[in-house]
Parts: sequence; structure tokens; C-alpha cells
Amino acid sequence: MDSVWTQTVTLPSFEPLQSDLKTDILIIGGGIAGLLCAFQLSQAGADYALVEADRICGGITKNTTAKITSQHGLIYHKLIHTFGAEKARLYLEANQAALEQYRILCQNLGCGFEEKDSFAYSLDSRREIEKELTALDQIGFRGEFVSELPLPFPVAGAVRFPEQSQFHPLKFAAAVSKNLRIFEHTKVLELMPGKAVTSGGTISAEKIIIATHFPILNKHGGYFIKLYQNRSYVTALENALDVGGMYIDGQENGLSFRNYDGLLLLGGGGHRTGKKGGNWRELEEFARRHYPNAQETARWATQDCMTLDGVPYIGQYSKGTPNLYVAAGFNKWGMTSSMAAALLLRDLVLGKDNPYKDLFSPSRTVFRPQLAVNGLEAVLGIITPTVPRCPHMGCALKYNTQERSWDCPCHGSRFGENGMLIDNPATDDKRM
Repeated sequence: MDSVWTQTVTLPSFEPLQSDLKTDILIIGGGIAGLLCAFQLSQAGADYALVEADRICGGITKNTTAKITSQHGLIYHKLIHTFGAEKARLYLEANQAALEQYRILCQNLGCGFEEKDSFAYSLDSRREIEKELTALDQIGFRGEFVSELPLPFPVAGAVRFPEQSQFHPLKFAAAVSKNLRIFEHTKVLELMPGKAVTSGGTISAEKIIIATHFPILNKHGGYFIKLYQNRSYVTALENALDVGGMYIDGQENGLSFRNYDGLLLLGGGGHRTGKKGGNWRELEEFARRHYPNAQETARWATQDCMTLDGVPYIGQYSKGTPNLYVAAGFNKWGMTSSMAAALLLRDLVLGKDNPYKDLFSPSRTVFRPQLAVNGLEAVLGIITPTVPRCPHMGCALKYNTQERSWDCPCHGSRFGENGMLIDNPATDDKRM
């Protein structure tokens, strides 16, 4: 179940913390978001440290499809409906700025950075495509209508974003992390204002950034009700089509396509964590029908935090925690969103103005339809009388036969058959 990224790179290693430490800014979490926060702060000359409970990029980052794009499905007409045209424009601008930052950084890193056009398609609704193009025109972006794609099925239409990109995420992470102040195998055991107790010592910090995929602190911010998690699956196919770009179905759990080093990376089969879905079976059946001569060389799965309104939570952790910050809820677009988060959080912790602060504020309204769905799932999980239970908030776990894991349908924690924690927000192994 290793991704093509883990098969083709060795990440640098870092010593664990072995004494108490004082720093201006502490970053918790060594995925791509945490690393980019550390990198941006390092470039700004700030005093910082990053702690990672295991190894850098050992969680979600290693399982991405590694698209760097401002096209996050067919979302801009939805953003205009929810937030208005100005905030939809700011969302596009923030992600385009993130893309440009990658473009500059990757010039000499040897991380497989390639400029590619991005396409969001609809199988059956040209109207959805037209609505998206109208929205893009309203916020000043040149989206293009495309009627045919090099995919093995007809589409009603697609929206093209030119000059987007893709890369090898772990080669990038290996390059940017080399000279950063990082402590691996250093687990945060307790978090207090201005202080984190870790497995290797106590860290005092004026400001703390939590970049742990799903935020680990329950008593502030209400993230256990503002977020849910979604699993999706990827298979790498040899002797399949070179599609020449990056493609995503406008429907939430549709298929995605991109190439890497002669392989077609086919993604899909998604579902809410702890629920049933297409899994790899869906991808296997699709490949048999449309790429009968292809051979699978790798397969993996990933997990994404989904927000109530389709926009990440980046900024002050909650209204009552002025020196605590968060980056979470990237809605399946973690590469671009991580860079956008790092640029915003760098400015916030250094006391600088940033035009995207209000857009991404974690304290914005929670009164969205998804809130009721998340609440219902939490209640059902808690009142279900079966065992084992998730140590995060006591929800009943469901067995995932495809991945042989115990998954939480409430908040997305996952555990191996031996009870060991795989994915947060839980911080401890499961209990029977």
C-alpha cells in the first residue's frame, strides 16, 4: 500500500527532542502544511521549532495525488453563492499565489514540477459547466470551455484552468526540510497556553501553530463538529493512457486522472470515513473496462478533512485563543491549500496584515447544511452500543474490510487491527 512517492524518495531524518526548549513559534505537525509553515518562517528569520510525533510526511502527505491547482472542482459558483463574488475572488487569488510560490521554489529542487492544464468535468450537466464559467468570468479569471477530453468516456463539458501544475511531493518535502529546525518522534502529550508538554521535554512558545491534519485540541474551536473526513483511493497503472493534464469530476466522489513517470494515477472510490464506498473495487472495475492492457504497480488510499462550507480553516484557532493558530480542512486540495496556509500563518504570527485573513477565519459562521449531517453522525456514533470505541470521543468504530482497519464515522480516526492509531484526531490507540 505504498504510494509511488514513498517508493521513489528517502526523506531526511531528524533527532527527537531530548530537553526542554524555548522558542517564539512552535509548529505541531510535520506534514506538508507544517513543513511549509516552518520554511516560510525560516525564510522570514523567525525563531521557530517544529515537532512531529512520528516522521515528517508520514501521514496524509505521502498519499496525495500531488496536484497544485486553484481549480478545486466546480466550486466557484458555489463560493459566490455562499460568500459573495469578492470572497470567491480572494479564494482564487490566494490559491494562485500559492501556485506561484511553488513555481518559484521548485525551479532548482528537482522535484518533478511540471506545468499542466487542469480540467474539471461533468459527465451529464453542461449547465454546471456553464455556471462555473459564468462565475469565473464574474471574478475575473479566464476559464475555458472544453467539449472533449482524452478520457475513455464522453463528458457534457469541462472547465479548463491553464498553467496549473503537478510535482513529486516527497522530493519537494525532502528538499525544503533539510535545514529546518525539526524534531521527529516527539509527540505532544499536553497543550496549554504558551506551552506544550512533549515526549522529549516541555516547549515554551509565544505562539503555537497546530498543523496536524485534524486539529488535536478538542476544547476550543469546535472542530469535532466543523470537520468530517473522507477517504479516497488511488491506483497507479502501467500501459494506460497519457492524459496530458490533470482531471477531476465535478461530483464529490467522481474520478480523477493525472500521469507520473509513465504511469496513470487513477483516483476515486471515495466515501465518508467509516462508511461504505467504492474503494479500490471501483477503480479496478474501471481499469478492466477501459484499460484492459494496464497493470497496477501501486495502490494507496488517503484521507481528507472536509469543512462545512468548502473553504479551509486557517488562522486563529478560536476567538478565545489569541496565540494559537490552525491549518485544517483542505477539502482534498492539500498541496495548494498548505502553501496558502503557510503564507497566511506566517503573516499572522509575525503580526502582519494579510488580505485572506477573514476569508479563511476558523471563527466564521458554522450555520451550514453540513453541520446537521456532522451532528447526526456524531450522535449515532455515540449511541451505537457496539465495541470497539474510538478514544477521541467514544464513537463506535466500523471495520473497513478493504483496508483491514477500524474507522470512526464520527470524526475519521482510524486504527489498525492491532488497535494502533493510524489517523487522527484520536491521539491514543483504540480501546475495547
